[in-house]
Amino acid sequence: MSASQKIAANLPYLRRYARALTGSQQTGDTFVRATLEAAIADESLKQDVSEGRVPLYKAFNALWSSSYLEVEGDDGGDVVSAKEAGAGDRLKAVTPLNRQALLLTTLEDFSVEDAAEIMGLAPADVEGLVREAVAEIDRESSTNVLIIEDEPLISMQLEDLVRSLGHDIAGTAATRTQAQEAVAKEKPGLVLADIQLADGSSGIDAVEDILGQFDVPVIFITAYPERLLTGDRPEPTYLVTKPFQESTVRTTISQALFFQNSPTAV
Repeated sequence: MSASQKIAANLPYLRRYARALTGSQQTGDTFVRATLEAAIADESLKQDVSEGRVPLYKAFNALWSSSYLEVEGDDGGDVVSAKEAGAGDRLKAVTPLNRQALLLTTLEDFSVEDAAEIMGLAPADVEGLVREAVAEIDRESSTNVLIIEDEPLISMQLEDLVRSLGHDIAGTAATRTQAQEAVAKEKPGLVLADIQLADGSSGIDAVEDILGQFDVPVIFITAYPERLLTGDRPEPTYLVTKPFQESTVRTTISQALFFQNSPTAV
């Protein structure tokens, strides 16, 4: 397998991390693309990042830590929204390291030692940052959550998890139609959605119905995340892989609400 093929195999997961870190598919993918461009321009770096996820994420982290890239539209115009720009500033200025450590060790399932190498820190420092991030989650304001999931046991597990974080349940749905009915009764502040639903309908379609009415952060939960991490547009910003760890869902919920509740949200 060539170096390019090795890198390509890990790109979906780097996109998942970058999108969650920045709160935007567009901005996250821009950072991933810039990392690849740097590797293409430097043969030594290209060889390094082809050796596995840790060196690839380490190269990404070096770029992320050095600057906040401007994302441009097809016409060259600035398309970063006030929400994204403000949240990016908040992330870098207030909690850049502890949330990064939490995402690396939960969403991306790196060991503390690997996360430390990626971030250029000592393992003990990463452990401390993770504790800080968890404490922040415990202090977050509550919202109401719509769960779109056709497997009853998983739906109940998510309900229990959501309530344990201090949030309320806006409703549960196993089909696209049920999701429409739930939203008609109560507007959710967050949506957790499976991809394949009970009657063969699509969780993606159900979410598109909702987003056509109002803006709300959405976390997709799927057994095949790589299918939604190709770099095409539009694709989800937040993805959790089935079977999931509760800590991963907890972290992703926190990250989604972190950006949604940014002071400059529009």
